[in-house]
This record gives sequence, structure tokens and C-alpha cells, in this order.
Amino acid sequence: MLPTDGHVHTEWSWDCEPGDMEASCAQALRLGLPAVAFTEHLDFTVWTNVETAPDAPAKVTGLITEDGTLTPPPLDVTGYLSCVERCRDRFPDLLILTGVEAGEPHWHRDQFAGVLGAGQFDRVLASLHTLPLGDGLNEPGEHFAQRPAADVVRDYLAEIPRLVAGFADFEALAHIDFVSRYWPAAAGPFHPVDFEEEFRYALTALATTGRALEVNTNRKPFPEVVRWWREAGGEVITFGSDAHAPSFVGNGFAEAVALVEASGFRAGRHPYDRWYA
Repeated sequence: MLPTDGHVHTEWSWDCEPGDMEASCAQALRLGLPAVAFTEHLDFTVWTNVETAPDAPAKVTGLITEDGTLTPPPLDVTGYLSCVERCRDRFPDLLILTGVEAGEPHWHRDQFAGVLGAGQFDRVLASLHTLPLGDGLNEPGEHFAQRPAADVVRDYLAEIPRLVAGFADFEALAHIDFVSRYWPAAAGPFHPVDFEEEFRYALTALATTGRALEVNTNRKPFPEVVRWWREAGGEVITFGSDAHAPSFVGNGFAEAVALVEASGFRAGRHPYDRWYA
């Protein structure tokens, strides 16, 4: 039995194209997943000096102004929840959970409180997508283009404990290795062990709160990070594909399960439970 995919995006996420909640549900059932959580992007950070990527979807490039500013639109909570209910009616054999991925929530506590206070979401992920650069905020790719690669990674991991301390209303930390997705090829392969001290510090900060670490399969997970999580006292694991298209729901889960089991984590009593040490 594969675990719940606790990190999926659909047409309700501002950066997701194509996205299709119904097709994502169908894919989850084909794979035999017991449950799926649609954790749509909830962002209040404004990106600056954004360079349009060649493969960026039109719905993203349309948000970028002439001066390179990108302001994420608000999540249509009413429309999103209505779509979830339609999918629950259509796919009664799949447990469908509501959720959001809260970007940089420690910088926007009041705005998140206003959305999350209604208690309409089953799962809340916290994530870090940007760091200060000059007078603005940018994703790691822009940092790597202007700064030493190792410094970018260290700054990213140093911000994780500040996120954890500054925002309480989340269940799991998403993709702690997000910065590695942008690692420049010119710097050679990315090795987590080169940043072991920084990873361990961030993981320990999360573990002391009792929250979960997400094993994100958007890229192949790093076994070292899962092992360090266990050694830091981390007791809970969730899995997330970070899918932005239905075909990627549950992507790489069999391999991720084997990795997590090798570090001593096991499934909960029910198929849709989190995994525990």
C-alpha cells in the first residue's frame, strides 16, 4: 500500500498549468493511493526582478509586470472547496483532503491567520520559496545567478528555523531540499553532506516542535536528509509529489517508501495516516 500524497496542486494554484483536480483524483486511484491532499498555493510574498523562464506557464508569465514584479493572486477558497466537494462525490473510494501550501508564512502571519482562521483546510504545509536579494525577494535560481552557490544554500537552510519559530499553524514542512532544485550545473553535483551541519540545525529546529518532515518526490529524495531527520529526533514523515499535473500524482512513491523504511519509519494504523518512527 502506497501512502497518501499529501502535496498536490491543481487548477486552483496560481502557478499550475495544466491542472485538473478530477484527473488528479483518477490518477491517485489508478496508483492505489488511499488519499490525496490538494494543497493549493497560498502566497503573500511579492517576487521582484523576476526573469521569465522559457518553460513558465502562461498563467504565471501573465502575472509578471514590466518591472519584473510578480504578485500571486489570492486563492479562490470558495471555488476550490466547491471543486473538492464535487470530486468527493465523484470519487467516493478516495479520501480527499483539503489543504494549502503556505509560502513564507512567518513573514505574513496576519494574512495567513485571516485565511486559515475559518478552519476550512485539513492540511497546512509550510514552505520557503524565496530569500531576500537586494531590495526584493527572489527564488533560489536568481540567487545562484548572482551569488556563490554554497552561500545560497546556507542562507536558505538558516531561514528554515526562523520559519518554524515564526509560524505555528502548519502540520508539515515541505521540501526542505527545495534550494537544490536550482543548484547550478557549473557547480557540479549537489551533495547534501556538504551542508550537513546546516541541514541538521534546520531539522532539529523542526523536530523539537513535533511537526512532520515531508519527503518530497518532485526530485529524488536524499537519503541523508531522512536519516538526519531521524537522528535529530524527528518522529513523523509525510509524502508529497508536489504534482502540478495529474500525471505526477504519486510520482516516485515506491522508491520514497523504501528510503523512509530504511531509516526506521513505518506506516500508521490506517493507510491514510502519517508515517512514524
